[in-house]
Amino acid sequence: MRTRILLLGAALVASLAGCSSASHHSAAPAAPAAHQNTPAQVRIADSSLGPILTDQDGRTLYAFTNDKGGTSSCTGSCIATWPALISKQATVAGSGTDKALLSQTTRAEGTAQATYNNWPLYYYVGDVGPGDVDGQGIDGVWFV
Repeated sequence: MRTRILLLGAALVASLAGCSSASHHSAAPAAPAAHQNTPAQVRIADSSLGPILTDQDGRTLYAFTNDKGGTSSCTGSCIATWPALISKQATVAGSGTDKALLSQTTRAEGTAQATYNNWPLYYYVGDVGPGDVDGQGIDGVWFV
């Protein structure tokens, strides 16, 4: 619960408090752009869980509670399942987000990963379309 508070703030946590893990999709979605030529945008959107962070295309973004101090610890097979939100330019604050909470961290391989409230942001390959939240609660460490 504390992670959700840090990630999205108390207002969003209230809407997520009763949620549990969703089912897992086996179909792979169209992969998000690995290196966007335009800045990535993070915004708040409505979902079946309540308000969540998404990219400019409505794809759900997740935080990994094993990440510490704004640094990504998701590598190898983890990053294959949980691709990072990468942007060559500074991430843009979209609808409902606080620009002051947006930043970037440099991943081990040198790419810039978007962060929100110091949490690196990821996609889940099991989400097949905008608004899907099937990664919520996986292994007790992945949260919208």
